[in-house]
Amino acid sequence: MTYTYSGVELEERTCPHCGEELSPWIAPPESGWGVIVVCNNNKCPHYVGSDCDIVNKRDDSNLGCRYAENPDNKYTPFNLLAWTR
Repeated sequence: MTYTYSGVELEERTCPHCGEELSPWIAPPESGWGVIVVCNNNKCPHYVGSDCDIVNKRDDSNLGCRYAENPDNKYTPFNLLAWTR
């Protein structure tokens, strides 16, 4: 099934890690992305503990990763940096 968000036609997608529906998000213009879809489930296994998976970051940093897909690139998955606390 498809829907329109901010003028962009999107497929309904789910996170392969937790099964939650991915939410549309308008990325900042300087990112080069338009609308992306993101898993916002704070209990998603991909997100939980992701603050420990980033190599070479400061110990006091609260950055982690959310699962995301880029509709402009055939829904290619990527890790979206996110605040974890």
